[in-house]
Parts: sequence; C-alpha cells; structure tokens
Amino acid sequence: MSDLNYGSYLMVDELLQLQRPRSEPEHPDELLFIVVHQASELWFKVLIHELESLIRHLQAGDTVHALHTVRRVNALVAIVSGQLAALDTLPPQRFAQFRGNLGSSSGGQSTQFRAIEAMSGLRDDHFLAVLREHGPVPALLQRALDQPTLQSLFLELLERHHTTLEQLYLGPGPTPEFLLAEALMEYEQGFQRWRYLHVQLVERILGPETGGTGGTLGARYLQHTLKQRFFPELWEVRRRFFDAGAART
Repeated sequence: MSDLNYGSYLMVDELLQLQRPRSEPEHPDELLFIVVHQASELWFKVLIHELESLIRHLQAGDTVHALHTVRRVNALVAIVSGQLAALDTLPPQRFAQFRGNLGSSSGGQSTQFRAIEAMSGLRDDHFLAVLREHGPVPALLQRALDQPTLQSLFLELLERHHTTLEQLYLGPGPTPEFLLAEALMEYEQGFQRWRYLHVQLVERILGPETGGTGGTLGARYLQHTLKQRFFPELWEVRRRFFDAGAART
C-alpha cells in the first residue's frame, strides 16, 4: 500500500491506452469522439451503481436515502448531457472523414445505457423489440429487466407510508415523499434533456433523415424516444390535480 499513488490507484497508464483511433492516418477528431463515448460509459457505470442503491432504498421504504440518491443520479445525468457539447464542435464533413472506421458500431448497442433505460422503467413492446435486434440480451440488461420499475417501487413506498399520489399534490404541504416524487420527475426531465440534445447532435452532424451508424435509423429513432416516459403516473397526477382544482372553483 505504501507504493500506491494517484496513477496506480486510478490505473491512469492503463486507462490512457484504451483510446485507439482506427483512422489511418489518425484523424484529429477521432480521439475526441472516442473519449466522449468512453467517458459516457464510465458515467453509465456509476449511474447503474446509484440506481441499484435507489432500488434498495425504495424497497426498504427509506425515503430520505432514496431522495439523497436521486439527487446524485440527477447530477450524474447532467454530467453525461454536458459532454455532448464537445461533440457539437464536430462538423459533419470532418465526421464523414472517419465515420467509415466505426464499422457496425452504434450507440444503441450500449448495454449499460439500455440497462439504465430498463431500470428506470422502459418495458414497452418497441423498446423490447429494439433490444432483440442486437441478439441475445446481455446478463446486465436482463437483470435490469427482471427488476421492478422505479415507478412501481415508488408507488409501493407510498403505500407503506399510507399516502397516495393525489394526497402528495393535494395535501397541505411538502412531505419527504413529495420531494422524492419531484426529484424523480427531475430525473426524467434530465434524461429527456439528454435525449433531446442527442437528437439535436445527430441531426447537426448527420442530418434529420440520414441513417445512423451501424445501419440504425439515426435521428428518426431518437426522435421516437422523446415520447417515452419512466413515470407516467407522476405526469398523470398533474392532470388529476388541476381537474380537482377546476371542480372546486
């Protein structure tokens, strides 16, 4: 342990050997492209770790620790979204110069990203069909699919605390459960903000109708994902809240 230092603890030498551009001669923008995506995968690893903690807290009915964890998750999502700004500096003509070296690579093949979507609540037929397009479901993703959704766990937590969504929003004032509900909404909004920025990035580099890498639908598929919801009940309760308010006036 006495020989442990910054470089050996973080395995910096090994880490910096993992960026291997395929273009020959090396295109000056390919390193940026690789690093942004590798960094995203590292943050995805942390997100999965935190979402697993969130699931445990929700299952235990621990509102305070769940709220703390969601706040951390939201900070991580903001970091992943912020990284996309670096790729906004990649003009389409320069990306075209090394795009052919990506082979069949596509962001849709990210097992960790798909696991985050599944852990968060996606279970619709379209999502499951997309997963099957890439062959057998990896173990990490299957574990995520086998878990209850965040929304179902949150609703079970409310039952433990003898309250309902309507009571959270129609009650006399904020409660810890209300703050958790709002933090979950912030998570969904942050995730959707990432999706939107990703759509804009793809359209900026490839155009709105051009297919993505690896033969994917590119921006057209990404635009479809903007309609997906992790917490439909938390969105729906707002309609019920204002319907109740209208009935009182």
